[in-house]
Amino acid sequence: MEPRIRFAQPADADLIEQIENEADRLLTDRLNPEQWPAAPSGNERLAQPGFLLIIEVQKGNIAGFAHVIEVDTMCHLEQLSVRPEHSRRGLGRELLDAARERAQERGYKQISLRTYADIPWNAPFYERAGFVEEDPATDFHKSLVDAEAQLGLDRYGRRVQMAAQLEMRRP
Repeated sequence: MEPRIRFAQPADADLIEQIENEADRLLTDRLNPEQWPAAPSGNERLAQPGFLLIIEVQKGNIAGFAHVIEVDTMCHLEQLSVRPEHSRRGLGRELLDAARERAQERGYKQISLRTYADIPWNAPFYERAGFVEEDPATDFHKSLVDAEAQLGLDRYGRRVQMAAQLEMRRP
């Protein structure tokens, strides 16, 4: 079966949380923090304004997800997670591309995210996908910087905001 991307359903909630916690282990193994916040529940993610896409590699075998939140007139890639056993197969890029397409279909001209600058599967991955670093300018983006500081995420490396323009396709 070809990987299939679809919108997440409430029945996927437990797997969404599990996938994020599994993917975060790669990050925590690299950063070696004393503590790391647990992933929000899948139900919490599903309840936020926006959309959540999952990628199935076989019927019922969910390999990852992309969570995009919609705030004011912006869309923001809140989380992209792929199970470690499915990494380095292009599934994260497929999810990212699908999230960008859905955001464009909803009328957004740009999508933002926040990530670590020097983790290879963070900022360098997004840069290869056309994202560029930018300063947080909106109240929403500044609130993300504050939330990250409260969690202490910045002590493990430089955090950056990135954005990509969503091109209008011509028929």
